[in-house]
Amino acid sequence: MCLAMNKPLQSDTTSSTTFEWRWKAFDDLTSAEVYAMLAARSEVFVVEQNCVYGDIDGLDTDAWHLFAFGSAAGKAKLAGYLRVLLPDEGDTDIRIGRVLTTADFRGMGLGNKMLERALEHIARQWPDTPIRLHAQAHLQGFYGAFGFAPISDVHEEDGIPHVWMRAA
Repeated sequence: MCLAMNKPLQSDTTSSTTFEWRWKAFDDLTSAEVYAMLAARSEVFVVEQNCVYGDIDGLDTDAWHLFAFGSAAGKAKLAGYLRVLLPDEGDTDIRIGRVLTTADFRGMGLGNKMLERALEHIARQWPDTPIRLHAQAHLQGFYGAFGFAPISDVHEEDGIPHVWMRAA
């Protein structure tokens, strides 16, 4: 089932960039969307953060994906992305992960808009389901502004300090 949200949204009052939003289950993604998703995740998490890890973890096929496409140099480009893992037999929480903003679109409030949209979709599709995320430790304040609070100590994963957080 595809609930694509393709209505453009102004990113903030200081930028003239508009974004095309897409909210889709994996089976509804186009090959171009999968390619853009994997390329952006590799660029941000592996190259920029100099962190070699297995990004393709087998969880994408059961997840929902939020894309924000923007325009850079007159061409549509993936600006932001995150995935939402649904509750399963081993975990009763919804989990938000792989949250990123690509380099050309940073500093314009896109991360805030993206998380707002994701939380709206989750509340509509899976009301009253607990939400958790595994944040890089330096982003606790960002996620805290959306009602997430730490539920673990800071620990290292792939050489980067992380903390589990749950929406209060």
